[in-house]
Amino acid sequence: MIAGVELKELITHVDERGFFREILRVTDPIFTEGFAQWSHSLMYPGVIKAWHIHWKQTDWWYVAIGTLKVALHDLRPDSPTYRQTMELYLGDHAPPRVLKIPPGVAHGCKVISPTPVHLFYITSRTYDPEDEGRIPHNDPTIGYDWLAPPPIR
Repeated sequence: MIAGVELKELITHVDERGFFREILRVTDPIFTEGFAQWSHSLMYPGVIKAWHIHWKQTDWWYVAIGTLKVALHDLRPDSPTYRQTMELYLGDHAPPRVLKIPPGVAHGCKVISPTPVHLFYITSRTYDPEDEGRIPHNDPTIGYDWLAPPPIR
């Protein structure tokens, strides 16, 4: 796990009518940086969005529909996990959870479901183009292959 990255496992209450799932509360320990903006992103099957980074903003991601493969890469020189990469899955067929992405952690995602993904995310700051960083998807210093097939086990 990359330092500062957190996951909040969610509880789902199911009955014959459907389900109820609480996503985030202002009092959650994972949410100390606070709310500034709430956004919804629709991504089609096969779409890859990488790499994205903020130096001041914290993101909280929740996938309501579809499945995302998420990759994170720590670019904070003072972090104990500097230059480490991690992967996880959000959405259908993954445990319901919220992902917290701290500033300085590059992040990207790939839609791996046959249906579109609905990603809802909250940010600790309103959109600021000065804090909006992009890194090429094939950056050799990160060395992550977004097109690699799943490993055979």
